[in-house]
Amino acid sequence: MSIPESFSDLVAEVGAKNLGTRASVLKLRAMVEAFERQAKEAKLQETLYKHFASTGIPKGLHCLSLKLTAEYTSNARARCELPAPELVPRLTDNSFHHYIMASDNVLAASVVVSSTIKNAKEPWKIVFHVITDKKTYAAMHAWFALYPLFPAIVEVKGVHQFSWLTKDHVPVLEALETHNNVLWYYHGDLGVGTNLSDSPRLLSSKLQARSPKYISILNHLRIYLPELFPDLKKVIFLDDDIVVQRDLSHLWSIDMKGKVNGAVETCRGEDTWVMSKTFKTYFDFSNPLIASNFKPDKCAWAYGMNIFDLEAWRNSDITKVYHHWLQQNIKANLTLWRLGTLPPSLIAFDGYVHPIDPSWHMLGLGYQPKTDIEKVKQAAVIHYNGQAKPWLDIAFAELKSFWTKYVDYSNEFIQHCNILES
Repeated sequence: MSIPESFSDLVAEVGAKNLGTRASVLKLRAMVEAFERQAKEAKLQETLYKHFASTGIPKGLHCLSLKLTAEYTSNARARCELPAPELVPRLTDNSFHHYIMASDNVLAASVVVSSTIKNAKEPWKIVFHVITDKKTYAAMHAWFALYPLFPAIVEVKGVHQFSWLTKDHVPVLEALETHNNVLWYYHGDLGVGTNLSDSPRLLSSKLQARSPKYISILNHLRIYLPELFPDLKKVIFLDDDIVVQRDLSHLWSIDMKGKVNGAVETCRGEDTWVMSKTFKTYFDFSNPLIASNFKPDKCAWAYGMNIFDLEAWRNSDITKVYHHWLQQNIKANLTLWRLGTLPPSLIAFDGYVHPIDPSWHMLGLGYQPKTDIEKVKQAAVIHYNGQAKPWLDIAFAELKSFWTKYVDYSNEFIQHCNILES
């Protein structure tokens, strides 16, 4: 049966062929179904394009990294020691407040560090440990060498500078990078496995779960914090897509009650989309291995701003458990869970999490367009988790300014790379 392309075509055909009521209704139903199918296909394409936009590197950020790398090569100031030799003892001094971040995005890292320091009541107590990959190391080092944030100090380390962090010592990392199913899942045809009946949000979530960042060593780095910083007792780990809006010094005095991970729980709150995450959100409970070991309604918690008691962590099997479940998921062809590093962490830290007040960490600014602006203003840390990162064109305009206020758009490198506020 031929399907009219518009309602006017349908009316014309009914009149020309003198179609009866039943035939006209069948034509109309077929036309509506075709339109719905086309709309869903268009939504799928839109979601795919948005996913590609979120995982790509904007031209301006790529330019910034290249120019800073060149500066590192040619300018002795850009290569100066970080921190200065006389300040090195602070890197292992537990009387200071130690923040850790892993990132390959210079601009994002600069916002996290500067917003933390600018909002601190005692910035001289802050020691920032920024970890990056080998290709970004020169650019990251150059930025913080050229634009120090006194009186706080910043250390920049490349993953390649941790001699023990190799595939030989951590075999699961090699499996993540070389296993055929893993490679297909993160680098294969993203259209495979998508369902036109999925809501746009669910479809976006599925696509985000297949971002190659989830097999990056930088994304798994936090599980090795006790080994990376053997002299430190307590640290705060920050993702590079957050902004700090209040002094965080109170977090250091929170009684963790023997727990390892201070985190905001994500299973209760007014925002029923962002704050409704339990284990069943992340795990496939139709799998007997999952169903026999975990409870589906157990509350999940957030990565992005976490207090870690490294002393308590060293007395646990958390990292060992994390490795074990990563290997189980690989053996199960990635069917136990679909979202990167949080699910194995939910398992590994089970029983070791101390809930902290939700006002310390507000989530969802990268996927919830209806975020309450007044609550954003009040939150200590806001987190652009999701696809709409604030440095991307697809960011939500009403939420972007909370991030851009910490970017110096008069900076010569930012201007040369045509990175604009709007």
